[in-house]
Amino acid sequence: MTTPNEALRNVRLAMRLSQDEFARRLRQVGDELGDPNDASKRLVQRWESGESQTPRPVYLRSLEAVTGRSAGQLGFDVPELPERVSVDGQGGHDMRATGEVEPQGAGRPASEEHSGVWLSRYEFYSSSREQTFTGQHHVLLTQNGNRLQGRSLSASGEPDSRLTIDLTIDRNVVTGTWVEETEPQGYYHGARYHGAIQFLMDPTGRRMAGKWVGFGKEFDVNTGPWELRLLSKATTPEVLARYGAPVDEG
Repeated sequence: MTTPNEALRNVRLAMRLSQDEFARRLRQVGDELGDPNDASKRLVQRWESGESQTPRPVYLRSLEAVTGRSAGQLGFDVPELPERVSVDGQGGHDMRATGEVEPQGAGRPASEEHSGVWLSRYEFYSSSREQTFTGQHHVLLTQNGNRLQGRSLSASGEPDSRLTIDLTIDRNVVTGTWVEETEPQGYYHGARYHGAIQFLMDPTGRRMAGKWVGFGKEFDVNTGPWELRLLSKATTPEVLARYGAPVDEG
C-alpha cells in the first residue's frame, strides 16, 4: 500500500498550480540553476500518489527552489539537515537536527559540481556590544576536484567585510578554513579574523549547514552557526554583477 503525499499536494494547490504547471515550473527552475530536469505531469502524479517517495537529487533541487520548502516539509523520505542552530545557556551553540544525517553514508560524490554563487550567512556574538549579529555575503565558489575556493562578491550586516573560504568535500562532509577582513572605516577597524569551518551538505546539493570556529580578541575560542545556500550555478559577468550588490536583508 502506498500513502499519498498530501504535503506536496497541499503546497502545489496553495501555489494555485495544476500538476502540469507545477512540472513546467520545475523544468524552468532547473534550467535557471544550470541543472535541467525532465519533470512531467505524470511524475508529479507519482509523487503525490506516494508511488515515488524519494525523488532523484536533480528533482529535489528544483522542488526546494520552486516551493521554498525542504524535502522533508514536502513529504519526501530523505535525510534532513539542521534547520536552525540555537544558542545554549553557556554561550555555545547546540545544533538541533530535524532528521538523522549520516556523514559517511548519505553523501554525494565529490565529483559533483558545486561551483556557483552562494549566499553565506553566519552568526556571531559581540562581547563589546553584548549582541548577536549576522554577517551575510554573496560568495562565488569555484570547484577543482574535491576542493572549493570562495570569495565574497558583496556583504551586508555586521561586519562589512571581505570573506574568503577554502573547503574540501568528502561525500557530504565539507571541511575547511575561512578568513575575514573587515573594512578600515567599520566598527572593527580593518581587523583580520580566521578560523575553521565544517558543513554537512544536504542531499540536493543546494545547501550546506554547520559551524565556524575562531578566536576572539581575548584569545578565547568562539563558535557559531554558518549556512551556505546556492543562488545560481551560472557565473557569467551579468550574474556576478547582479550579486555584487549588497545582500538583501529580507
